[in-house]
Amino acid sequence: MRASTIKYQTVDNARAAPRAGSHRATSLTLAAMSLGYGVVQLDVTIVNTALDAMGRALGGGVAELQWVVSAYTIAFAAFILTAGALGDRIGAKRVFMAGFAIFTAASLACALSPNAVVLIAARLVQGLAAAILVPNSLALLNHAYADDRERGRAVAVWAAGASLALTAGPLVGGALITLVGWRAIFLVNLPIGLAGLWLSWRYASETTRARSREIDLLGQLAAIGALGALAGAIIEGGALGWDHPAVIAAFVGAAVLAVLFVWRESRAAQPMLPLSLFGHRLFTLTSLVGLLVNIAIYGLIFVLSLYFQRINGLSAWWTGLAFVPMMAAVLPVNLLAPRLSERIGPCPTIVVGACISALGCLGLLWIEAGTSYWAVCAQMIAISGGLGLLVPPLTSTLLGSVEKARSGIAAGVLNATRQTGSVLGVALFGSLVADRAFMTGLHLSLVISAAVLLIAAGVIGIGAPARG
Repeated sequence: MRASTIKYQTVDNARAAPRAGSHRATSLTLAAMSLGYGVVQLDVTIVNTALDAMGRALGGGVAELQWVVSAYTIAFAAFILTAGALGDRIGAKRVFMAGFAIFTAASLACALSPNAVVLIAARLVQGLAAAILVPNSLALLNHAYADDRERGRAVAVWAAGASLALTAGPLVGGALITLVGWRAIFLVNLPIGLAGLWLSWRYASETTRARSREIDLLGQLAAIGALGALAGAIIEGGALGWDHPAVIAAFVGAAVLAVLFVWRESRAAQPMLPLSLFGHRLFTLTSLVGLLVNIAIYGLIFVLSLYFQRINGLSAWWTGLAFVPMMAAVLPVNLLAPRLSERIGPCPTIVVGACISALGCLGLLWIEAGTSYWAVCAQMIAISGGLGLLVPPLTSTLLGSVEKARSGIAAGVLNATRQTGSVLGVALFGSLVADRAFMTGLHLSLVISAAVLLIAAGVIGIGAPARG
């Protein structure tokens, strides 16, 4: 069976989920997939609260802390397409469960790390497991929900849980660091992983295996090299200087490897990134928006976490509390998003969300050292509320822009572009605060975030078909 014609269906054997078509099994499958995506997002932001504590315990400056964050997102972005193909080849349920097991083990390794090098290596493995979890969770959701409207609402719940975990990360991290220590932020993943594994094994139904689906090893290596070199160039540019030979060499290497990746994908029989997908205009636009939004939001979360701790002198606990408004706003907005999309259309909803987040960034431009937290509260709510509004329609629109048989690889592309944006955002904004006065770098980061979000709104608002 060709990869482009794969159709997901329940495997009728002893390992298939009990009562696979029942409402209870479907709901618990959604719960398992939400735990998988949620724990991935939790580890994106929970680490930000621990940056200062980890820096003091393990040593290192802003560049080393950027690597702790970026090692995770680099592996996440680079492996996510291969992980989707692997799910096509041997079954999304099997791969999803393997990803949960690896993520749980890597979390334990992070907690036991004796130095920054081991921690960064363990974070790379965590990122690999995250890459396995996300596309296969969407593939299993797509398999479980046949009706378009039900699937859209399930995706909204899936996204809401992940957004809640994303914004709860700093609060949970702050509490754990204060009560136990920074290593506890990784140990919290263990019970989540065990629960997700059991629910997946018990209730998720397997997808059809396409044994002819090949893994594009050369393309995978080129993707890892290009993204790693680009992130390294941006991170080390802030530490070593942009004219340093190693930084220039890294930029050149990233460009060469990116060209090699595109060349490989255009000629491979079964590419990890089928370039034909970009023949769908709406697919291309939503992928680009995902990249831009994550550059703005994730880079900003990184520098705001450092601002609260290093500039305003807040403890990990109070830094976590500072992000509570984001947690409070994102969940109801996530759940509102599909209803608004049904009324005004998904693309206008994405535009509204991006503009709200951009206005929140602009509203923070006057922030200074010692600024009252309450003075920035409304802008933080706006930033997270806009994100919560745009993610569900962005995901559903991208999945609906291609044939259902290609939804797995489409989901992988969206998440790869979004995580690439996360890598670039943390690398860029971290370098801005590292190579100049912190507040100058923070203000510049806010301007860039607002501009990038407005560009994203323009891309989808102007470029999408009228029916979008």
